[in-house]
Amino acid sequence: MRCGYFEDGRCGSCTELRTPYDAQVAAKVEHCRRVLGDHPGLAWLPPVTSRPSGFRNKAKMVVGGTAERPTLGILDPHGHGTDLRTCGLYSPRMQALLPALADLVGRAGLTPYDVPSRRGELKHLLVTESPDGEHLVRFVLRSSEALPRLRKHLPALLAARPDVVVVSANLQPEHKAVLEGPEEVVLTERSTLRVAVNDIALHLGPQSFFQTNTEVAAALYRQAAAWADEVAPTDVLDLYCGVGGFALHLAAPGRRVLGVEVSDQAVASATTTAAELGLRDVAFLAGDATTPPDSAADLVVVNPPRRGLGPELCAWLERSPARTLIYSSCRAESLARDLAALPSYVAERARLLDMFPQTGHYEVAVLLRRR
Repeated sequence: MRCGYFEDGRCGSCTELRTPYDAQVAAKVEHCRRVLGDHPGLAWLPPVTSRPSGFRNKAKMVVGGTAERPTLGILDPHGHGTDLRTCGLYSPRMQALLPALADLVGRAGLTPYDVPSRRGELKHLLVTESPDGEHLVRFVLRSSEALPRLRKHLPALLAARPDVVVVSANLQPEHKAVLEGPEEVVLTERSTLRVAVNDIALHLGPQSFFQTNTEVAAALYRQAAAWADEVAPTDVLDLYCGVGGFALHLAAPGRRVLGVEVSDQAVASATTTAAELGLRDVAFLAGDATTPPDSAADLVVVNPPRRGLGPELCAWLERSPARTLIYSSCRAESLARDLAALPSYVAERARLLDMFPQTGHYEVAVLLRRR
């Protein structure tokens, strides 16, 4: 992928851009195997690759400049905006939407937040795209002061861009490196974006987590479902379930599935999808995944954040009746630490999935069986 922003030194986010894509994937596999160390009998499946460009389903744009001439992209070392609207990681549809959003910023007088002076209202624009080209747009504001102007000018955007189906404002008043705040104000009739993954239409709310690369996420869910079908569990527990990607893909006749997720919004979205699919044996619970409910699950799926499971949850898994564990990790170092804390399980198969081309990051899925 060629990138003028990278070549001009305006953006260095794609740290591996100069490395041929095949070499990137090979290096990631080598890194993952080295970090995980020696696991006798562990079979490595061929890695899942991605399109090297246009793969991101989410744009996280810092807003800089002025309301009349906003920049959408990142901040330079001095805290001033660098515009990245035509970043090659985004699809052409995403790139075409960003100028319309910049125009709305000007019409509504949404003054970009200036980090050095701590003045202004609009901090970020967050855009999520579904595979069929619909968009969810979030305006991260410092306060509710600009909300009336945003509401006034929003209908013109919606009329001109019917692909924008969900719009919200997130309020983040603090001056610190936090992407969003706890309060979300939905400004459209629809509150969720339907994202088709394999044969399942997931519902994403404004604050829902979903993997950055939809096509690779679909492959990840297919792999987990194939492993689950091999062991044919009767009860599945999905921890850190988000909007239900794993849980809904693992559903099968005669199989009970319970997903646990701390976000009430994500649980509501997952429950909606399960109801639409008529899955009566799939349920979701809002709670802390690090302290799971009592469960008789013979298969547990975990998809933790970068910090990993931690000692308490590993100890719970050691005590649990689960004979099979599917671990999806976005950080090999925390995965290696957790595997060492799970001596009752043997890693049988692993597969690297290149969720983040042009960087050193990746996802890895591991199938573990009780000794």
